[in-house]
Amino acid sequence: MILASIPSPSSGSVHVGPFTIHMYGLMLLLGIAAAVALTGVRWTRRGGNWDLVFQAAVWGVAAGVVGARIYHDITSWNEVPHTWWGPFAVWEGGLGIWGGIACGVAAGAIVVRRAGASVTLMMDCVAPGLLLAQAIGRWGNYWNQELFGKPTSLPWGLEIDPDHRPVGYEHYATFHPTFLYESLWDLTGVGMLLLVDRFFRIRPPALFCLYVAWYTFGRIFEELLRVDPSHHFLGQRINFWVALIVLLAAVGAFVWLQFLRPPRSAASATSRVRPQS
Repeated sequence: MILASIPSPSSGSVHVGPFTIHMYGLMLLLGIAAAVALTGVRWTRRGGNWDLVFQAAVWGVAAGVVGARIYHDITSWNEVPHTWWGPFAVWEGGLGIWGGIACGVAAGAIVVRRAGASVTLMMDCVAPGLLLAQAIGRWGNYWNQELFGKPTSLPWGLEIDPDHRPVGYEHYATFHPTFLYESLWDLTGVGMLLLVDRFFRIRPPALFCLYVAWYTFGRIFEELLRVDPSHHFLGQRINFWVALIVLLAAVGAFVWLQFLRPPRSAASATSRVRPQS
C-alpha cells in the first residue's frame, strides 16, 4: 500500500506567453550559473579575477555539452531519436556526465594554462562548483520523468506516467527518485568539500580528486537502483563499472597527491594565480 508519493510534472516544458521553456535545459543553465558563481568566489579569494573564470566557463561548458552528448550517443545509441537531429537533441535529455566532465575540464584547463595561471589550483576551486551544478542539473531528469530507480512503495516514491515506464515495469506506479538521491548526495558533497578545503591543507588538485571520488561512490549505488535502459557488462550496467573504475583512480590519485607525492621546493609549490588584464 502506498501511503504517499512525489508527483511528477505532466510536461517537461513550461509555457510563458509565446515562449516555451524546456525545464531540462533551464536546470542545466541554473546549474552552470551556480557553478560559475561559486568557482568565481573561490578563485578571487586566492588572488585571481572573474575574467578568467568566465573564459574557462564559456569554453568548458561548450566542450562539456559536446562531450556529454557524445558519451550518451556512444553508450546509449538505442535511445537516440531516429532523425538527423537525434544525436544533437540535448533538450530531449541524454547527457553523459562522464564525457561532460572530461571534455569540460580539459577545455577549461587549456584556457587557464594559456592565461599563465595554475591549472591544478583552478581544478580545486571548481570542484565544489561542479558538484553543485550536478545537484541542480539532476532536477532536469525529474521534469523529463527519466533516470528513476526500481519500483517502491516508500512515502517518497516518485510517480511515473505510464508512457515513461520502462518495459517490464508498466504495472508499477511509483519508483525510487534516484534524481533526488543524487541531488542530495551532491549537495552534501559540496558542503564536505568546502569544509575540507577550509580546515585542511590540500595539495592541488587533491580536492578535485576528492570530488570525483565522492560523486562516483554515490553513483555506484545509484546505478544499482536505476531501471532505465542501459547496456550491461558482467551483469551490471556499463556506468556502474565506469563509476567503480573512476572511483578507484580518484582515490589512488588523492592518496598520492596528498600523502605520497614528494614535496616541492617553496618556489615551485606556490600556486600561481595571475590577475588577468
